[in-house]
Amino acid sequence: MKKSRFIFVLVVLILVACVPSGGLWGVPEVVGTATFTPPPPIVSTDTPALTATPVTETVTATPVPRAARVLIVSFDGLRPDAIAKAPMTNLLILMQASAYTLSAQTILPSSTLPAHASMLTGLCPSSHGVTWNDYIPENGYAKGTDIFDLAHAAGLRTVMVVGKEKLRQITEPASTDVFAFVDGSEDDVAQRAIQEMTPGFGVMFVHFPQGDLAGHSFGWLSQMQLRAYREGDDAFGKLLAGLDFAGLRASTLIIVTADHGGHKTTHGSDAPEDITIPWIINGPFVHAGQLSGYVHTTDTAATAAFMLGLPRPAEWDGRPVMEAFGLPAEPRAMPVCVYK
Repeated sequence: MKKSRFIFVLVVLILVACVPSGGLWGVPEVVGTATFTPPPPIVSTDTPALTATPVTETVTATPVPRAARVLIVSFDGLRPDAIAKAPMTNLLILMQASAYTLSAQTILPSSTLPAHASMLTGLCPSSHGVTWNDYIPENGYAKGTDIFDLAHAAGLRTVMVVGKEKLRQITEPASTDVFAFVDGSEDDVAQRAIQEMTPGFGVMFVHFPQGDLAGHSFGWLSQMQLRAYREGDDAFGKLLAGLDFAGLRASTLIIVTADHGGHKTTHGSDAPEDITIPWIINGPFVHAGQLSGYVHTTDTAATAAFMLGLPRPAEWDGRPVMEAFGLPAEPRAMPVCVYK
């Protein structure tokens, strides 16, 4: 019995001697009021210690606004107040999803050919040189680089479908793949333009003439002129349907504007009714709402070039309407496009 007790005590002493300093369960031993914590593990000098990798925040750049193509539509002689008076229903519906201003400005005096030349060259008449308002082939073409020159040089298909032959003198024939003068109704103009959508295009300009013709015959805002604008609006609706049918609408920037307004049966004065025009833009990246900044007719070409990623000539008077895309406006001097 004594031998058994001796063996038991010996075993207990051996176990106690083998228990680590943390106790049987790895808990620090408490001696009095002090707590003893095992020292930190030794890091081998053969292996470098791991260091934390700093986290770098990824900044996503704002995408540059771009469109696959641009459709520019001009309602000849359209005063902004005629849109609601007519009413031009398709255009009013488009405006709800567009950036727009009803106080854009055109050149002075506001004649059809010089004003359209400024719209599409980005230049004042003093620079593009078109100061006549009839079809005079011997006078040649607008000077400078226009939106068709830029687009054609970039390999984009360029189209003009117009209701007045004199608009041929805006750009040289070599810069347009298609130039079609349609001596007919607004619907005839639209149908010809729709035919050119199927092959695709980079820049298309469509000109509806009848509102201006009715204004000169019956007066601005007369019932006959408003009727002509309603018919033009119906034709414009067909243009939009043509884009939808061709699957092009979502990637097309649409600019709707005019060359000038008018009063009584004329235009060309410095009266607000003559030089104030609508400017409506719809399509990719456009922020819908009324524009607060200044817009000039020369800005049409500049905005089209910007959205197509084309280089803007330094001599252009126009600037892209950046507000339409929620971007800061470029510094500018308001162009004073006055000629005699």
